[in-house]
Amino acid sequence: MPSRDLDFPVFDADNHMYETTDALTQHLPREFQGVIDYVEVHGRTKIAVKGKISNFIPNPTFNVVGPPGAWEKYYREGNPEGKSTREMMGDPIRTPPAYFGPEARVKLMDEQGLDRALMWPTLASLIEERLRDDPSATQAVVTSLNRWMHEHWTFNYEDRIFPTPVISLTVLDQAIAELEWIIEHGARIFLMRPAPVPTVIASRSMALPEFDPFWARVAEADIVVGLHSSDSGYTRYVNEWDGIPGGELEPFVQQTGFSALTTIQHRPVEDTVTAIIGHGLPTRFPSLKFLPVENGSSWVLPLLEHMRRAYNMTPQYFDEEPADVFMRNFWVHPFHEDDSVTLVKAIGADRVIFGSDYPHPEGLADPLSYVDDLAGLSHDDTVKIMGGNLANLMGVGVGAA
Repeated sequence: MPSRDLDFPVFDADNHMYETTDALTQHLPREFQGVIDYVEVHGRTKIAVKGKISNFIPNPTFNVVGPPGAWEKYYREGNPEGKSTREMMGDPIRTPPAYFGPEARVKLMDEQGLDRALMWPTLASLIEERLRDDPSATQAVVTSLNRWMHEHWTFNYEDRIFPTPVISLTVLDQAIAELEWIIEHGARIFLMRPAPVPTVIASRSMALPEFDPFWARVAEADIVVGLHSSDSGYTRYVNEWDGIPGGELEPFVQQTGFSALTTIQHRPVEDTVTAIIGHGLPTRFPSLKFLPVENGSSWVLPLLEHMRRAYNMTPQYFDEEPADVFMRNFWVHPFHEDDSVTLVKAIGADRVIFGSDYPHPEGLADPLSYVDDLAGLSHDDTVKIMGGNLANLMGVGVGAA
């Protein structure tokens, strides 16, 4: 039975699937075979990208995973004992079928009290950064993942689970073709990495006019752009300060004091939102809908303050007031440990969306417990945040299937 008896439907913006080991490779064209591989290292299976082993996801088979919500207390209360993330994780669990497929997941959602959920891939986070020097390979692997995802999950399972295919802009015409394919197969949202686009020429903002043919089709299709947290490549900047040559993002490795003090957690999404607005993309396409997910909300109010100041000082650089653009084209998913009530008071309940990050360790073991953090808000505002806003954004109605 659900932990709470709610009198409204709940739509979770941040659920995750775990992929099978053929998710990135099953549909790869012959010329890209070997770009992704699974190898054994000292008795453990690792993923290798173009022959280089990645530790970004320590166990890419997902046969065992960290317990859901294992780090909830850490994010809410801190870590006074200075434990490592592995110590706080506790013992891993054998991965249940509900994390691998939609039939079992719907049953779990019934037990949890979730009416609907966005379902984000997990392995997708490592693709683009590790293939940043090979745009064509990026497109091939992303396409393979999307085909696998559609076969295993569909893009709309019983009007309750909405998996999020991935789009990369590294090769524009291929990105447009992939966008057409996911639209044709029922996608209502897609995942785009919050990071500069690594093209054959140079990395650049996704919001520059050269990408407008893609964005025109996004606007026409009225599909949501999900800016889900990924490896955006910012570890290279931290490593420069720490004096570490090369290296990749490893979420489960002990940080330095410097990296703990940086704003690396929210810099990628803040820079991406700034680029989208600063390069005028929503002004050219006012109907675009951007949903940053699993990026928290601590960056939102400082960024809006900065935008207002920048516009006051240099209005000649903008066709619209940047903060107004944010309020028209963006929605926000706060972490469970964020101050959602203050955020709602600042930007309004219509712009705030609930997500639990289930079943990841940093998320909530009980997704409905998120409603407790909305205490003090009106019932109507709570209904909007816990599902109504996302249902309206996705155009899928309000009630459960």
